[in-house]
Amino acid sequence: MNLVESLRAHRLLAIVRGKDPAAALRTVRILAEEGVAAIEVSLTTADALTVIRQARTDLGPDALLGAGTVRSAADAARAVDAGASYLVTPALVDGLEAYGVPVLMGALTPSEIEVALARGADAIKLFPGSLGGPDYLRALRDPFPDVPFVPVGGVDAPAARAYLDRGAIAVGVGSPLVGDAADGGDTGQLRVRAAEFRKVVAGERP
Repeated sequence: MNLVESLRAHRLLAIVRGKDPAAALRTVRILAEEGVAAIEVSLTTADALTVIRQARTDLGPDALLGAGTVRSAADAARAVDAGASYLVTPALVDGLEAYGVPVLMGALTPSEIEVALARGADAIKLFPGSLGGPDYLRALRDPFPDVPFVPVGGVDAPAARAYLDRGAIAVGVGSPLVGDAADGGDTGQLRVRAAEFRKVVAGERP
């Protein structure tokens, strides 16, 4: 799977993190039903590996289902074994190239971006995006014009549009999209937000 091209096409990465494994799995299913193609299950989710394993069974082998908050090679090994087809880290992590799946590696500063690329990152998770905002991404595009950036952290709908307008290939969205659904909350509103975000990243009015 070419992670970068998939993110360029879909422009939205949903981040599922929750305290209730059943609710987290239900959230993944609903996001997929609503047309959100790229979904990340954070390893901080309760029983995350079981959620990933069952979601892989439910969504099929070609779904863009990844594991997030990967902080070590050991995390990566467990996530790939459970069915994750890509890995997302919050920071610089060594040794992930051994697992043969794309990596969206967390970085913030120019020096961190260079290190992430040297470690084989397929794309840069600009995290926390809220620290610099869309204008910071625009500044980074000058020295890094060919680097695929995916801002994550505090990305609501207006920020999503601003990041995409400033050169992000996609945005990663957690609570502004998922809300409390992965903790057992309202799934009806989850569907509403999913539709709104899909319109926003497509450049339409929500």
